[in-house]
Amino acid sequence: MTFQPRMNNRIDGFKVVGKIHSRQWNGIIADLTEVQCTHYAGGYYLAQDPRLFILLDVEGDDRPLVKMTANGAALPHDPYQRPISYVPAGMDLWVDVIGVRYMRHLDLHFDAQTLLQRLGEDLDPRRLAEPRLLFSDPRIVALGQLIATECVTARPLHDLYGDSLALALIIDAMKLGPAVPRQRSALASWQLRRALEFMESNCLRSIRLEELAGLTGLSQSHFSRAFKASTGTLPHQWQMRMRIQRAQQLLLSDDKSLSDVAAETGFADQAHFTRIFRQMTGATPAHWRRAHK
Repeated sequence: MTFQPRMNNRIDGFKVVGKIHSRQWNGIIADLTEVQCTHYAGGYYLAQDPRLFILLDVEGDDRPLVKMTANGAALPHDPYQRPISYVPAGMDLWVDVIGVRYMRHLDLHFDAQTLLQRLGEDLDPRRLAEPRLLFSDPRIVALGQLIATECVTARPLHDLYGDSLALALIIDAMKLGPAVPRQRSALASWQLRRALEFMESNCLRSIRLEELAGLTGLSQSHFSRAFKASTGTLPHQWQMRMRIQRAQQLLLSDDKSLSDVAAETGFADQAHFTRIFRQMTGATPAHWRRAHK
């Protein structure tokens, strides 16, 4: 379904010049609007979707004043900068525009769920609820100007161009960076003990991850992450280490051939056994046996 931004407003003193120019990309809609203003203009805005407002051009002696309530004090801002605001969904704002004759502004409305899907763990959903009002950033204004050009161009460039610009602007405005790696919780002591005892008793056969997860009451992916957090290695690597340790014990016996040791420790054949043994110990089974006699 095509994303359609939802907004309620009650405004007075604005007259749209020409038409509103719009472009739509993946979960993002850009609206470029030019308005003429009476000496006093203003109103109330309530959006049901997050949006970014960027003032691109203004003529007059003042700037729009943003307030949290109808009779509240205006939020401070630098009158010589182009104000930018990120307004979360469901947040209402009042705007007074005094002494301004003309404004050109860009509004980026975006679908929160689509943005979360696109940015994944790099976007904490809580960031979407944090307003950033009346800040200035020349890079964001520059991106906004490029998007505005795309909105008014009769033959805009490839959709990927406009989509990339819009997504970059949102990332910059919300100060998004790579997600901090989450700390993986380790297994509880009883879970680790139960898993290791089971693996030691069954290391010579193929142990399914499902069995280990069931022993600890965790999902398979959770168990695998928690096991590595506890031991520094994955479950199958730990099991392989146990097999090699068992093989080393058998190699100390003179009456065991390398093929016998391979078969008794669950390897497919002697070649497989030799390859894994060398990977884990740095020596072939024959060399290791001679060195430990």
